[in-house]
Amino acid sequence: MNRKVLVAGLLVVVPLLGLLVANMGRDPRRVDSPMIGKPAPPFSLKPVGGGETASLEALRGKTVVLNFWATWCAPCFEEHGELQRAARSLGPDVRFFGVIYEDEEDRVRAFLSQQGSAYPSLLDDGGKTAIAYGVYGVPETYFISPGGVITSKYAQPLNEPTIRGAVREAQAGTVGGAR
Repeated sequence: MNRKVLVAGLLVVVPLLGLLVANMGRDPRRVDSPMIGKPAPPFSLKPVGGGETASLEALRGKTVVLNFWATWCAPCFEEHGELQRAARSLGPDVRFFGVIYEDEEDRVRAFLSQQGSAYPSLLDDGGKTAIAYGVYGVPETYFISPGGVITSKYAQPLNEPTIRGAVREAQAGTVGGAR
């Protein structure tokens, strides 16, 4: 066997195996973000259909689940029921909000009337809130501690057990980086 080929092969395979081993047990839905561990950007947004403005400042002392979504997003539809179940069961100390990402209010209203809603969906005119959070696609969900710090970010559809785990971490103030 040619030694050069063997050495070259090992130089490629060994680092890849190391990367694989280092990431075993990591939740593939959790995303590393420079926002994790930092104060959540403030927002003040109107709910779909009108009503009282929701602001992050008014939510101090509560755990916040902030889900960016759109009606045209198939994975958002997939996770909608999971978010609703979690919102209904986690109690008043956990506040859920949907932030509409690049969508039309009429379409959102129609979607919510068909699929139901257990929490407010907020209009992000001009996408300023999405930009402040660094959203690059939907669905993206941020978990914010009662002290206003982002503890984790997920960029895929979530299931209820994952939501519950991330809420527990946020309530404890545990900043969850990569796993």
